[in-house]
Amino acid sequence: MFIVTPTAAAQILTSAQHHGNVSGLRVAAKRDADGSIVYGMGFDDERDNDEVLECEGITVLIAPLSRDLLNGATLDFVELKPGEFQFIFINPNEAAPPPAESRARGGCGSGGCGSCG
Repeated sequence: MFIVTPTAAAQILTSAQHHGNVSGLRVAAKRDADGSIVYGMGFDDERDNDEVLECEGITVLIAPLSRDLLNGATLDFVELKPGEFQFIFINPNEAAPPPAESRARGGCGSGGCGSCG
């Protein structure tokens, strides 16, 4: 199951309106050399073998290579510092980062909501 919070969904829908004809939001994850998970997301078209999830009016696309890493993950949109908002991935599949690191990774400007999967 992949979860997108209502706050993230609202931001994604706003961004989708600015991009025009949007097929879906592709969410991707891969292991980096140090074992951490690197995230990416952006608007894209559906491809063969994609897992397609419908959440709060958003089509979420996940490629087969990202499925296991995103299983149980949550996409949120939070205020990290006053006036500084960012998408973050909260993922039980990732080891806890050292205290100096932030959970905020990834980028783009879109989201879904609720529970997908």
